[in-house]
Amino acid sequence: MQKIWNMAPCDFKKAADLSRLLNVPSIIAQILINRGMEDAEIAKHFLNADRKNLFDPFLLKDMDKAVYRIQEAQKNKEKILIYGDYDVDGVTSAAVLIKTLRALGLDVINYIPHRVEEGYGLNLEIASFAKSQGIHLLITVDCGITANKEIDALNAQGIDVVVIDHHEPSEILPKAYAIINSKRKDCDYPCKDLAAVGTVAKMVQALTGEIPQDVMNFVAMGTIADVVSLTSENRIFVKEGLKGIAQTQNLGLKALLQIGKIQEKELSPFHIGFVLGPRINAAGRMDSAQTALDLFLTDDPHKALQLAKQLDGFNADRQKMQKDILEEALNKIEQEMNFNQEKIIVIAQESWHRGVLGIVASKIVEKYYRPAIVISLEDNIGTGSARSIDGFHLFDALAACSSFLEEYGGHKGAAGLTIKKDNIEPFKKKINQMAEDFLEIKKLLPTVFIDAEISLRDIDIHLARLIKSLEPYGEGNPSPVFCSRNLSVISEPQILGKETLKFWVTDGRQTLSAVGFGMAKYKEMLTPENYIDLAYEIIIDDWNKTPTPQLKLKDIKLSEVEEAF
Repeated sequence: MQKIWNMAPCDFKKAADLSRLLNVPSIIAQILINRGMEDAEIAKHFLNADRKNLFDPFLLKDMDKAVYRIQEAQKNKEKILIYGDYDVDGVTSAAVLIKTLRALGLDVINYIPHRVEEGYGLNLEIASFAKSQGIHLLITVDCGITANKEIDALNAQGIDVVVIDHHEPSEILPKAYAIINSKRKDCDYPCKDLAAVGTVAKMVQALTGEIPQDVMNFVAMGTIADVVSLTSENRIFVKEGLKGIAQTQNLGLKALLQIGKIQEKELSPFHIGFVLGPRINAAGRMDSAQTALDLFLTDDPHKALQLAKQLDGFNADRQKMQKDILEEALNKIEQEMNFNQEKIIVIAQESWHRGVLGIVASKIVEKYYRPAIVISLEDNIGTGSARSIDGFHLFDALAACSSFLEEYGGHKGAAGLTIKKDNIEPFKKKINQMAEDFLEIKKLLPTVFIDAEISLRDIDIHLARLIKSLEPYGEGNPSPVFCSRNLSVISEPQILGKETLKFWVTDGRQTLSAVGFGMAKYKEMLTPENYIDLAYEIIIDDWNKTPTPQLKLKDIKLSEVEEAF
């Protein structure tokens, strides 16, 4: 599929000024400007990403009330229930808060809803359960911000509720004792994109005066897995947390590192997103997320290894089920979808396992580059997961279609919904009508966002190391992408394992190796007669023990000129 190259606007004076103030090359200054850091002080904080730059937790609205209520529970020896969620953010949030409160001497139990049997968030039955357990204080993590009815029911039982969440609030907030959510309209907290586990870390900081390293490790995992912006405070959490995961004292996390065969590696967001995260998520997708939480709470090394192996098994089952459902979904799309008239993919099928719908939706978006909503039907009720592309705000779209929905929630890139079977077709029609107004045809083509056009001669190992220092990369701080034009291929392109393409390229002054994963299809284009334009990331190749810069390709195009040099 053809890709659009979207060049970031370049203000040479602004980049030169920031370059001088920070004492960095103008290319680095341009990268920072592209990520919204035009102010030198903000940029310095980003580059340093130091713990001392963490914000005062009491800047979060209601933090003082929540801390007071927990201290009252401590003084009165009250029993506390932590109510969580079944994904990585929810499990890590619950693990951090439970361990912290127990260390303070509090009596804590937990509850995580079963994804298939109970669905997301607080349910009305929890009030009677909490009452039966002698609970006086319930704390939600990674849910609760829209649970107005459920919190009313808890209040009616004499149970106070503290909500710790990061999802989008509704216009009317629930009547909880305290609501800690940086997205609250009346909250002036400087970092608006905290994950739930990041918000829990601020609670730990408020209660104890610090965020211990093992807490920071879990915050890094939940923050990366929930794909929140890796800027501001989140950057500090992830940078500091990734450094400590390999040395963790948590027996469950140690066992998971061992099962994933990464216990001796320098960890990056990749290892969270593709090794640890899927195994933690698999518990909630295939059975109960309680297994993952028990893993992180256990003090028994043998039990830890047993639970880690169980998660690994869940993950293998999830992969098989995901493959089968994705195949069915793609066949259904090819048979039913009219790509000329429909910009949003909406498909529904009886009895698809709800635990993998979000992953299947993501895979569909990758293939077709259109927003996708995948719905599983049971007893005339559909449960769906949705994933989007740049330029289409899912939460706002679902809000505009709310008359067809029983429930919905999420944010601009991902969402969940419940819908009656009879409403699926009118919902599909309505959301596609909306897409006509928001999604131009060009937005339905994959886009490569390019930070700057540079010459190969600008690239050296010093620049490559400076670019590496901007890690960790992820949402809000993507790995920088550059482009260079009118280049000549000077080696026979090689096809390596897994469709990897490798060749050498020059602009007449500098020669570098280029590697493109999954890009073997471009081999025929790479001839001595053709000049090419490349979009790429700059990485460090240390295969031969002498570090050198290398181009990690994002796209290849034929140049529009006949001669380059």
